[in-house]
Amino acid sequence: MGQDRAAADPFQPARLGPLVLRNRFVKAATFEGMADNGLASERLVGFHRSMAAGGVALTTVAYLAVSADGQGAPGEIVLNPATVPGLATLANAVHDEGALVSGQIGHAGPVAAATGRRGLAPSRTFSPVAMRVTRAASEHDLEQVVQDFATATTILRQAGFDAVEIHMGHGYLLSSFLSPALNRRNDRWGGTVENRARLPRAVAAAVREAAGPDMAVLAKLNMSDGHRTSVTVQDCIEVARLLEHDGCIDAIELTAGSSFSDPMYLMRGAAPVRELAAQFPNPTRAAVRLLGGRFLRTYPFEEGFLSEPAHAVRAGVSLPLVLLGGINHLDTVHSAMRSGFEFVALGRALLHEPGIINRWRSGSTAPGGCTHCNQCMPTIYSGTRCTLVTP
Repeated sequence: MGQDRAAADPFQPARLGPLVLRNRFVKAATFEGMADNGLASERLVGFHRSMAAGGVALTTVAYLAVSADGQGAPGEIVLNPATVPGLATLANAVHDEGALVSGQIGHAGPVAAATGRRGLAPSRTFSPVAMRVTRAASEHDLEQVVQDFATATTILRQAGFDAVEIHMGHGYLLSSFLSPALNRRNDRWGGTVENRARLPRAVAAAVREAAGPDMAVLAKLNMSDGHRTSVTVQDCIEVARLLEHDGCIDAIELTAGSSFSDPMYLMRGAAPVRELAAQFPNPTRAAVRLLGGRFLRTYPFEEGFLSEPAHAVRAGVSLPLVLLGGINHLDTVHSAMRSGFEFVALGRALLHEPGIINRWRSGSTAPGGCTHCNQCMPTIYSGTRCTLVTP
C-alpha cells in the first residue's frame, strides 16, 4: 500500500462494498443543525440535494443519534420509526441528483453530558464542558447500545439509504471505549486494544446484519484524540485490522480529535470562541468566553493535515480507506489516489462551494475558497453554513 502507485482517476466510478459510486468524492458528515422537531426538514433535504447536485458521489447525513441518551447536541435527529418518511424524502432527493446517501449513526457517550444528560462512558469521567461526572456503562447498557445501533440501521434501510457510517471517533461512546484515557476498565471491555475494541466490533457486527446485503457499512475511526494519553496510530491500525478480520466494514474514514476534550484537533485553523459563546445565554456565555480557549485550542491549518498519520494506517491495513482533513486542492486528491486511498472526504470545502467537484471535473484546478476561519462551527445552532457565502 505504498505511495506513487498507479493513480486511480478520482472522477471515475468506484466500488464501495455492494455499491458503485459515480466517483471517489464523499461529503463528510458535518452536523447540519437543520432538524425540525427531531425530523428531517425541507432545509435538510435541500442541503443534501445541493451536495449531490454539486457532484459528490456519496453525501453523509450527520449526526443521527441511535437513542435519546445518545444525543450530543441540541436539535439532533434520534432515529425512530417517525423519522422514516422525512429521511426517505431526503434519500429520494439525493438519488434524483445521481448520488447516493449515507447516514452517520452514533451514541455520544460522555459527550452527551454537555446536553444536560448524565453521559455514558466506559468509566466514571469528569466532563469539563458539563462540569459533571459521567456514568460508567453496565453490561446491560452495552447490550442496549448494540441493539440501538442495529435498530438505527434498520430505520435507515427502510428510508432507502444506501450506506451507514458508524461513528467510532471524536470521543463519542465507541471512541471512548477505544481510548486508554477514558477507558480504565479491568473487565473484558478494557485493558488491551482487543478488549477496548470489543464494543465497536460488536456494534459493527450488529449493524452489518441489520444493513443486509445491499447497504455499505463504513466506520469513522480516530487515529488520535489530540492529547498524549489518547489512542495512537498503531492503536488505530490494530483496531482497523480487527474490523477487517471481522468482515463487517466496507471502508474506514480516518479522523482525529475529540468533541469531549479537543475538538479543534480535527478542525484546525482559528478557534471561534467568542462566536460560539454568543450562542449561549448568560452566565454560560460569559463562562465560554472566559474558559473556551482552554477547550477550543488553536491548531495551525495545513492542507491535508491528516495525511501523514493516514499514510501510516494505509501501509498497515488492506481495507478501503477514506482520506479526510483539510482537502481544498485537487492536487491533494490526486496525491491521495497515488498513495492508495480509495476515496476522499470533504467537509468545509463543500460548505463553502457545494459544486466544487463539478468544477474540478470540468477542468478548473483552482482550490476551494474555504479560509478555515471556522465561523461555520457556531452556525450549527441555526443551520450549518459557510458565513463567507451566507452570512
